[in-house]
Amino acid sequence: MSVLVFVENNQGSFKKKTYELINYAAEVAKRTGGDTTALVLGQADDAALAALGNYGAVKVLHDSNAAFNNFGTRAFSKAVIAAAQKTGAKVIITNYDVEGKSIAGYVAAALKAGLVSGAVDYPVTEGGFTVKKTVFSGKAFANITITSDIKVVSLVPNTFPVQKTDAAATVEAFDTGVSTNNVTVKEVNKVTGAVPLGEAELVVSGGRGLKGPENWGIVEDLASALGAALACSRPVADAHWRPHHEHVGQTGGTIRPNLYVACGISGAIQHLAGVNSSKCIVVINKDPEAPFFKAADYGVVGDVFEILPKLTEAVKKFKAGHA
Repeated sequence: MSVLVFVENNQGSFKKKTYELINYAAEVAKRTGGDTTALVLGQADDAALAALGNYGAVKVLHDSNAAFNNFGTRAFSKAVIAAAQKTGAKVIITNYDVEGKSIAGYVAAALKAGLVSGAVDYPVTEGGFTVKKTVFSGKAFANITITSDIKVVSLVPNTFPVQKTDAAATVEAFDTGVSTNNVTVKEVNKVTGAVPLGEAELVVSGGRGLKGPENWGIVEDLASALGAALACSRPVADAHWRPHHEHVGQTGGTIRPNLYVACGISGAIQHLAGVNSSKCIVVINKDPEAPFFKAADYGVVGDVFEILPKLTEAVKKFKAGHA
């Protein structure tokens, strides 16, 4: 089956989740005997586009219309449909995020295609096309079989590690024929400063052991010293101690950092589901029976209020000595 993957263009650059998505699309194409075409909308240079071949794209269709530099569900979805019709794609793949989910639903409805939103594994293609996804807010999984001719899948970011090769993709200019004249962008407000959680190599996370939002400074200080992103457990987000976008776990984000430091988190199975692909997990908890210690590479039994300030100071001294 020919596979089309929608690539999110971040002002001419691409995020880790995009490379993961192309990897995924390439594997789906391999399993179904097809090839992978990536669609990029908005301005980007040919070198960056060709480099998408490093991750499995055989061809890149590029509509450089500057009007695509800002996302709009209808225009972007129509562009994906145009690309699917050009390539004869039978599988269309997006990320399971704000952009990807809105496009997947629109495209599936327009093409009368079956949709699996929130995929967490490769499709089983023997005798059909069955995809595993999360259900009930991440509390369980379901295997969904798509029987329609065209299939749409959105992948949960950070499900798989990114694989890179030396291959290059063929870049082809593509006029989607989509009119954007009826859309005017009046203002763009961008979030700056914080390390995006899904892209972070280092993450420091806090749980109910911090006892309240007023104590979060010690977690922020450690994260700042390490250059890490901040995260939290679900009870913390539900109590409004921290914003929900920092929540990791089955019902929150899934992350795959090199280092995950869990501070005052007991380690419920729902939380572990979102972080257990971390390369190294460090757990700090005063309860020696906390379940999280079983998943930890390194564990520290102690009070986070005593340990975190000392750890932060040690990190600062180490960095100062190796500047």
